[in-house]
Amino acid sequence: MNPPDLRHEDLAVRVAKLYYYQRLTTERIAEELRTSRSTVSRLLSWAHEHGLVEIHVHDPAEQPGKIEALLRERFGVRNARVVTVPESAREADWLERVAADAAGYLNSVIGNDCVVGIAWGTTIRRVSERLKPKPVRNVDFVALNGAGTPQSIDSTFGTDLVLRFAANYGARAHAFPVPAFFDHPQTKTALWRERSVRRLLDLQQRADLLVFSVGAFSSEVPSQVHAGGFLEAADRRDLRRERVVGDIATVFFRADGSWRDVALNARASGPDLELFRSRRSICIASGSGKAQGIRAALAGGFVHTLIVDEPTARLVLDDAKTKARRRSASSKASSKAS
Repeated sequence: MNPPDLRHEDLAVRVAKLYYYQRLTTERIAEELRTSRSTVSRLLSWAHEHGLVEIHVHDPAEQPGKIEALLRERFGVRNARVVTVPESAREADWLERVAADAAGYLNSVIGNDCVVGIAWGTTIRRVSERLKPKPVRNVDFVALNGAGTPQSIDSTFGTDLVLRFAANYGARAHAFPVPAFFDHPQTKTALWRERSVRRLLDLQQRADLLVFSVGAFSSEVPSQVHAGGFLEAADRRDLRRERVVGDIATVFFRADGSWRDVALNARASGPDLELFRSRRSICIASGSGKAQGIRAALAGGFVHTLIVDEPTARLVLDDAKTKARRRSASSKASSKAS
């Protein structure tokens, strides 16, 4: 991808500021810059397409805005973006809208001189298909987990995803060519000592942004980790027995956010979930089947920014209210008993 003409980019930013900040008409801007109105219009369009301009409509009566505030209040998430979707539509259509919103948001937060960690999956693949080119300087995209299956170590799913993100931003791509899950924990431990692997693991630890979704056991749009042949039947039985409700980058967690003693995690290629607590972590999720996993990820403190469709966000909040009422009733019962 060729780098943008910096003069063209600077001019597009100048036009956008005159138009949106100073509220000048395209005719006035054309006069000031001694150019044509059509050139001004093209520069404004270019600024939108390359992520230099984002438009947000803030309606005090808008339901998504209220839901965003509740998510921040109840779960302590720093940033919540609730995407309006037609509830009568298929959940696959919800996902497309969430992916489009997330793609625009990523253009607003990915800039020069940073490392971005990418966890592969169905949702993140949809986001990659909606990206609009935004060339940046000195940026690395690194896979957060391997994508090899028991059938083939040469799975291209995760590699292709990282390459697509990197190409969109004119950045460097770093794939992680290891299994999603190892057969034996000892194999993983030994491989993690290799210098080439350590280099990738160190890059993951230096990530400024982490982009991921939450995997779910069942949903209308299947999670890749559950539908792509990565798990054996015995693995799925073990996860249900351990009360697992979701995963991030193939690392599984329970409803309370606990993960360290989940047995399968010893064989998983994804990073320790503590990393997500200490970075700008962007969770993009859609579909009612993911509500429980989203809620658990929020409870675990793994999410800095949540991008979610409105019906799913309401499910997350409704269950949170139910649990709060149960805790309150239990507390009252205990007080009376004492």
